Amino acid sequence: MSTASDAFVEINRERFLEELKTFLRIPSISTLPENRADIEHAAQFVSDGLREAGLENIEVIATEKHPLVYADWLNAPGKPTVLFYGHYDVQPADPLDLWKTPPFEPTVRDGSIYARGSADDKGQMYMHLKAVEALRAVNGTLPVNVKFLIEGEEEVGGASIAKFVAANPQKLKADVALVSDTALYAPGVPTLCIGLRGLVYLEVEASGPARDLHSGLYGGAAPNPVFGLIELLARVKNPRGEIKIPGIYDDVDPPAPAEKESWERLPFKERDFLKKEVGSTKLSGESKYSVLERLWARPTFEVHGIAGGFTGAGSKTVIPSRATAKVSFRLVPHQDPDKLIESFRQFVKKYAPRGIQIEERVLSSSPGLVVSPNHPAIEVAARAMSEMFQQPTVFVRNGASIPIVGDFATHLKIPTILMGFGLPDDGLHSPNEKYSLENYYKGILTISHFLEQYGAQGQ
Repeated sequence: MSTASDAFVEINRERFLEELKTFLRIPSISTLPENRADIEHAAQFVSDGLREAGLENIEVIATEKHPLVYADWLNAPGKPTVLFYGHYDVQPADPLDLWKTPPFEPTVRDGSIYARGSADDKGQMYMHLKAVEALRAVNGTLPVNVKFLIEGEEEVGGASIAKFVAANPQKLKADVALVSDTALYAPGVPTLCIGLRGLVYLEVEASGPARDLHSGLYGGAAPNPVFGLIELLARVKNPRGEIKIPGIYDDVDPPAPAEKESWERLPFKERDFLKKEVGSTKLSGESKYSVLERLWARPTFEVHGIAGGFTGAGSKTVIPSRATAKVSFRLVPHQDPDKLIESFRQFVKKYAPRGIQIEERVLSSSPGLVVSPNHPAIEVAARAMSEMFQQPTVFVRNGASIPIVGDFATHLKIPTILMGFGLPDDGLHSPNEKYSLENYYKGILTISHFLEQYGAQGQ
């Protein structure tokens, strides 16, 4: 279904690309203090772009770290309100010698634009502005009310936006949020992500002797914290991949039939996944569940690192006094992070090896989320994507976590449409990050179609 806004996008393709290149040239690396001026520059670029797109009440909001950018257009009485979210900050570009072209000199080749932030998330976030601009330019108005909230700390934890959302539910009140910070399942496959796993990230510290000890003099009698951690963590999962924390599976619901049917239509091959993505000899986990169900709809436990004792060159026969492990649980929708944390603490208390004291520190915690594929806004989004890509939209989940989606659900009581247009090989956070130009333009068109159709069905 072609609209007047489609023609506007077609006429302005080159301008939209040049604007994106200008945005990508700003090295808005949020983790490096020396790039603070670039962060400010990027926030102002977003602010200017919102103004040019016809948004109102534009604010660059100072925070304890990097500024937020807010704007709205609320002149469609009786129509729903869409809250757009994205981020203008990017990851560092290191190692620079692995880039074929400089990371902040955007280059088009083979149908993609290569630059840091091209897919994550400048290229995808900028589609929102251009979709709104196209609709305003051809109609003089918008089919829905819109609000924008763009941050500059997503790559460093997003603490400022989390506080802002919690403190401003009325300002941000909306019917649905729209985020483009995910990917199509495969090229040409219209994809909506409707589920995210939550995350509980912990630091587990084991202590034993009062000081490091000579293993020749004390080995066999003194407790070893490194080995104590290994013993404890090995108890968390059995050889079948099942997590042994009491109650962890109590609140785990199976995927909806519509989801599972959609997954069966995905171009997924376990052999290719093992060889091309994982690169190991075998897959692990709960073998009675499919690989996709294990990745998207089952809780997990992982050990990310263990530190303690001597690991330098040569030898040093020491029994260390302390050791630390970084571990995480991924939670599926309806699991309570606080309940899991307490169960893990009781598990540790029961199974801590003799002579080893264990301290658990929670570094972050967020719940999993799922949106029904039958939600009215999701249905409209799926229809808009299907029309643009000319095939049925698939519903997937993402095994990772996007904390802002949880913040919107908790404080604003709204679902989030995760309508991303990246590709699995875009190289997020890696050298030679890219974004397909075809998907950039299709994203603008799809979002404008979604807004038109969502506004047409009322509230």
